[in-house]
Parts: sequence; C-alpha cells; structure tokens
Amino acid sequence: MDKRELEQTLVLIKPDALKQSLTGYMLSLLSEVHTGLRFAGAKIVTVHKMLAEEHYAEHRGKPFFPSLIDYITGRIHYSEEDAWKRRVVALIYQGPDAIKKIRDIAGPTNPQQARDSKPGSVRALGTVIPVEDGNGAVVDSRMDNLIHASANPADAEREIKLWFAPYDIPPAMREFETAESDEHYYFKGGRLFTSHEPGSACIMAPGDVAWQSDLEALRSIMAGKKAACSLNTVVAKYLINEQRELISNPSSL
Repeated sequence: MDKRELEQTLVLIKPDALKQSLTGYMLSLLSEVHTGLRFAGAKIVTVHKMLAEEHYAEHRGKPFFPSLIDYITGRIHYSEEDAWKRRVVALIYQGPDAIKKIRDIAGPTNPQQARDSKPGSVRALGTVIPVEDGNGAVVDSRMDNLIHASANPADAEREIKLWFAPYDIPPAMREFETAESDEHYYFKGGRLFTSHEPGSACIMAPGDVAWQSDLEALRSIMAGKKAACSLNTVVAKYLINEQRELISNPSSL
C-alpha cells in the first residue's frame, strides 16, 4: 500500500463540543464522503489527569495550563453532579493528506481567528475564555475550540501512541512499528516494576503487542537509562477509563 494511504492523524472531540451536541455535525464534516479518509480507531475516554498533562505537555508551566487540564478533563463544562458526563471522543483518521484535510476542517486554533478567516470551520463555533489569577486579574486566555487535530506527522505519531494502544487499531491499519513484550511491566506511584506490587496496574505482559517505541522506553527506564519519552507518556493510555485509586488519587500520579 502507498505510504500516503497510511497517513494518520488524531482527532479529539472535546467536552465543550459534546455538551453542545455537535458530535454528529463534526463527524459529518469529517466523513469519508467529504474527506476520503477512513476511521482507523475510535474510543470514548474519561480523561484522567496524567493523560491530560501528557497531551498538553508543551504548555506545562504556562499560566493557562491548569485551566487547560480542567477543560480537557471535562471539569469546566460538567459539575461534580454530572461528572459521569465528562468524556472525550478520540478518533484516528487515515488516508492521503489526512493531517492537512482534518486541520482544514477544524480551522485555526483560535476561535476568533477561525470566525474571521474560516467561518465554516468547526472552531469558528468555539469561544475564547479569559484566565484569571487568584486576584481576579486576567493573565492569559484559554481557547475552548471544540476539536483537537494533530498539527504535523511527528505530533500525530506522539498523540496516537499516547491515546491508543496497538490493540485499539486493526492490524492492517497500524502505521507505526509494534513489537511483543517479553516482560511483565507494572505501574504504581509513578514507578515501574517488572514484578507485581500490591495496588499496581499491569501495563504489559509477555506476548502483548505494544508500540515498539513504548517497549524501548520501558526497557531503558528499567535499566536506569534515559528514555526517549517519559514513563507517564507510555503508561497513560493503559490507564484510560481506569477507576482505581492509582488514577483517582492525584498523589498516586
């Protein structure tokens, strides 16, 4: 198959889009009829803190970062009483020029710019929210822009591997290299183990198919060597929709 046929991109339908019942509208715009692209993966995700922080790692330390985390985890748009509604729809689209096609439909990152330059795009329906400090002074802004779309091939690979494990994607549609694990890997309290610890989560077992880059990172971490990515980047996807204390208690992250 032509490599162009395998180009993939991550799309997230964010909590504000779900609350406004824009899912069907967005999926229609992104459909194979309009884009020529196909689904390669789909899942409904309750976004935990670790996953949110890894997805937005480039913004860590910025004034709007905490608000951004609350946004993607659904805390801004759904109260504690409606916490069960907090979710994101994560999708992988595949096909020629997938990244560019999806970005064109999504529109500029800033909703105000989207309304000015591309009024028919998804983000033209979004809003820009001021971010205030503890004294009520506006220090930055957060863009509630309804949809995430990978910006380039490197981002697409990082993001797809962050949100999806290989078993979430049909074998014929996996763009990135996989390998079989030859070890057990467990996670607890921000640490990695190769034998079970009480309260730990089994991330991988012998024979499990994983992203080759994830396995390389885990092996480096266990050997005390510098890995190409953080442990949380590898682990986050395996704890999606996990409800145990491992995720629900921030101190365990």
